Amino acid sequence: MSKGFACILQIFPTPDIRNTARFYERIGFRSVYYLESKEPHVCLYRDAIEIVLTQSSQSPFRPIREVHGYGYDSYFVTNEQQEMEQELISLGVHIVRPLTTTDYQNVEFVFEDCDGRWIAVGKKSSNEAE
Repeated sequence: MSKGFACILQIFPTPDIRNTARFYERIGFRSVYYLESKEPHVCLYRDAIEIVLTQSSQSPFRPIREVHGYGYDSYFVTNEQQEMEQELISLGVHIVRPLTTTDYQNVEFVFEDCDGRWIAVGKKSSNEAE
């Protein structure tokens, strides 16, 4: 039996579950709705990423960078940063920061979702991967 963590499931509180689900569906996520459950939510799936949207009592939603002064709301890891960036651009998604190498040696870009979350997409540069 293997010990340790296997993956992460990201939870996004949102003031409008259906609207946020539509945004992620537009960029290729598959949605499973559980809106009639005791705790209404939507599960979003794409590749190895799973996001759970929950109903937020906070309106408007405030992303991490506004609450804490900086930071991303999530970080998606991929080996195909350029292709992912071009795919999102072609879908009309707002790219906040274009693909670059950061001062912490990640190659990444950042997009903004419909609720104002900043999602980084990238990975460690090859010389920092270990």
